[in-house]
Amino acid sequence: MPLKFGTSKAIAIAFGVLTVSSIGGMFTMIILFKAQTQNITMTPPPTLPPTTMAPPPDMRLPKSLVPQKYEIVLAVHLYTKIIEEGNGSNPNITTPNQTMIFTGNSTVHFQCAQKTMSIFLNSRYLNVSSPVVLNENTKRNIKVSGMKHHDDESDFLELELMDPLETGGNYSLFLSFHGEVSDNLEALYLSRYTDGIFDYESVDDPNADRFIAATNLQPTDARKVFPCFDEPDMKAVFTLTIIHRRETRALGNAAPYESNIIDDEWQYTIFRATPKMSTYLFAFAVVDDSFKSITSPSSDTDRVKINTYARPEAIDEGHADYAGDIARKLLRFYESQFEMKYSMEKIDQLALPDLYPAAMENWGLITYQEGFLLYQEGVSSLLHKEDIATVIAHELAHQWFGNEVTMKWWNDLWLNEGIATYLSYIAVDSVEPTFNIKEISIMNDLHDAFREDALASSHPLSPASKEINTTDHILGMFDSISYSKGAIVLRMLANHVGEVVFNKGLQMYLKAFQYGNVEKDDLLKYIQMAANQNRGNKAVRNTDDIAGFMNPWTTQSGYPVITINTTNGQVYQKQFLFNNSANSSNSWTVEIEFISNASSKFEKVYLYNNKPVNKEAFIAKNGEWILANINCIGYYRVNYNPENWERLLAQLQKNRHSIPLLNRGQLIDDAFNLARAKLVNVTLALNSTLFLTKETEFLPWESAVRNLEYFILMFDRSEVYGPMQTYLREQVRELYNVFKNDTDDDRVPQNDHSLQYTQLLAIKLACSNGLPECVEMAKQKYAAWMESNNTNSIHPNLRSEIYCQAVAAGEKEEWEFAWDMYQTSSNTSEKEQLRRALSCTKKIWLLSRYLDYTLDPEKIRLMDVASTIYYIAQNSAGQALAWNFIRANWDYVSQGDGAMLIAGVTSRFSTEFELEELMRFQNYDLGGASRAVSLAIEQTQVNIQWVKENKDDVLRWFEQKTSSVRQKEY
Repeated sequence: MPLKFGTSKAIAIAFGVLTVSSIGGMFTMIILFKAQTQNITMTPPPTLPPTTMAPPPDMRLPKSLVPQKYEIVLAVHLYTKIIEEGNGSNPNITTPNQTMIFTGNSTVHFQCAQKTMSIFLNSRYLNVSSPVVLNENTKRNIKVSGMKHHDDESDFLELELMDPLETGGNYSLFLSFHGEVSDNLEALYLSRYTDGIFDYESVDDPNADRFIAATNLQPTDARKVFPCFDEPDMKAVFTLTIIHRRETRALGNAAPYESNIIDDEWQYTIFRATPKMSTYLFAFAVVDDSFKSITSPSSDTDRVKINTYARPEAIDEGHADYAGDIARKLLRFYESQFEMKYSMEKIDQLALPDLYPAAMENWGLITYQEGFLLYQEGVSSLLHKEDIATVIAHELAHQWFGNEVTMKWWNDLWLNEGIATYLSYIAVDSVEPTFNIKEISIMNDLHDAFREDALASSHPLSPASKEINTTDHILGMFDSISYSKGAIVLRMLANHVGEVVFNKGLQMYLKAFQYGNVEKDDLLKYIQMAANQNRGNKAVRNTDDIAGFMNPWTTQSGYPVITINTTNGQVYQKQFLFNNSANSSNSWTVEIEFISNASSKFEKVYLYNNKPVNKEAFIAKNGEWILANINCIGYYRVNYNPENWERLLAQLQKNRHSIPLLNRGQLIDDAFNLARAKLVNVTLALNSTLFLTKETEFLPWESAVRNLEYFILMFDRSEVYGPMQTYLREQVRELYNVFKNDTDDDRVPQNDHSLQYTQLLAIKLACSNGLPECVEMAKQKYAAWMESNNTNSIHPNLRSEIYCQAVAAGEKEEWEFAWDMYQTSSNTSEKEQLRRALSCTKKIWLLSRYLDYTLDPEKIRLMDVASTIYYIAQNSAGQALAWNFIRANWDYVSQGDGAMLIAGVTSRFSTEFELEELMRFQNYDLGGASRAVSLAIEQTQVNIQWVKENKDDVLRWFEQKTSSVRQKEY
């Protein structure tokens, strides 16, 4: 529908009236502010010579001014619903145009830490006017001689003053502004959904459209909503007044304390003051008043009100119940674990139809994609509960690590994201022990980090702050290094010092820096203090220099491969890189835990540099095998001499249970990746999969499938693919048969989620490699659904794979049925499974149609565009289509996750021609995806060399195994 940028006279008057009234009511707000912040330590200005003038800034805001509090008034002009007046026979139908503007004013109170003649803030896409600077000590205004926006990536709004701001003085700045509600999921943006009254037989029914205005400000989008000191260490207290239309509801970080009617069209809501927090955590939303909420059950001892908001039909049908229940359990766990109460009086969980990323930890108002908050019994898969629990656990962990205590600058993002990821393992395992997903989550993050960190273009957990200056640089930090490597390195540290010491260190760290900002050395300092307090505990060893142990892991990119020779006991480390010819002198302090079949007792050996040393403990005296990095605690790979590899692989085939479960998976992963780096022969890696015919555990199978997917990506356009499929089909046959009766009868293992994962993996691997009984099963179940008048008897856990395999084996009818079901389903979990299944077809013309659909937000939501194209690119029939498509439509499709798009469409690149195309693409304006292209170029170069060197050996190995299979069949 047409959008209108503008404001009516009535709206302007209403806003003006409230602006005046809000100023008139300032005494009340100041009293409230003092009550809310009396226990908050306000940031004192640093002591500096009063005559020293602040230097001009360079990309970062100067530290001459220290914000203390914001008073923000915002009028959101959006209609949450558009209703036609009249009827179909009346030609005089009046329809209000949607209004996409917001107007507002802000007063920021700040202290002057260094004498200056200028005020620098951040502002982007805002029309800013009417500056008033007040000296709060003298109550006199300071004249503004000029105001300008810097035309560069700093987004500076500079106010030049007639008189200087003096060191130690208290000042305020009032600004008016207006801007436009975004339609691309950033800043203050528009989200759209269909009301439950929607009549699918009448798709033009305008009464079905509902609109939400919501914020998503991380990392640098607060400046697009109001002028501010938009850096994480410039924390302040926020008070907010939202002016919104009648029959709408406003939500904010803090609880509302006053709401009133302005006139027939407008009302306002004033929110209590927030704790001292960073600008990127500021949040609000305006929703239709039909939007509903539930308050999770609480006991008399619970102080915090947990409200879960969603579309009315989702609340009425109980889809938000699980989210409210698990949030309550997780909050109790964290308050106990951290020995610190949650700082606010409420947590709102808001299920948004549109949001990118999956969730955002805004203090007191956590926003989620609907699919990560809503669970529908009997339609959502049981495994979907795990996703919901894990995402909520991650966001609630942020209420302490990120919100209470925040990194000083984005170069230390892992102090937010790595800690929250690590704690989510612990929390979900504690409150939902039947899920038993801790080990799966750990291994997923370990391998995500390993993959990205094996490229020379990776980055440290904590790069120098001066290297992260622009928004594009900052966005590049939101990757597997900050999240997954951060979590895995913290897990290694917790094992190094002991969980008791680690948890105590986190508690001390939180208390010391509450409402403050930190660098990575601050965390290590408090872990060290906790270790020192536990010095008498004999279980605590090697903790004299925690910073010395951790600094190489945090300040260097990459990780080591530890090479152990069990013939002479020699051991050494070297940085692991897929490009093994690259030189690196990096070394780490490595704690190696190992066992042998001669003794199951854990032993430890330490390496302190990259010089070879001889360790008696590593000599296999009687031909026994030695296994290092028990339970994958260390962030490193392990290589052995050929004899030890042979003994370990023989043990897997003879009695795999002698090898710990995590290590069974890791042996496969290490072997394949060492082969990619040319440190072992590729046939050794392939031999590591032979034992899987008898394996029923998920982790070893997952490791093999994930690594063999690289082979598929490299060879599914070559003669290698046929014998490879034959081998995989035979390897998975027995595993598929383990679950065959359950699968045929639409059952899943009820008490073991890891077996549910294994069942899905067996279906995927068997069907995609042409096991006849699997393909026929998928086709029959899908056909029964198509013929059943919308009665779907397929178990929710199995739908994702059965949908995909049936569409892959089907024709136009199967694809269009899935598309119809996608359009008409209101369940977010079901829609996600169908959206992925649509990418599985082998019909190029259907994939091309699907790509075109991603350009229409009425068909594919903007937040789903990147992942949809990613799914299509993973299909060998769609990869080239997707590559051409993103280049032709980059400005639109990259509004979601441009980095994910690059990774998906380039994952098969293994020719010089593809490399040349990718290098030309590097000249595009790629924004935050520029680093992803650098990674893709390096990976493509590795792929080209690897294929050239290994294709013949791989083909020969699979042909030999295929020959053996045929001889058995004969």
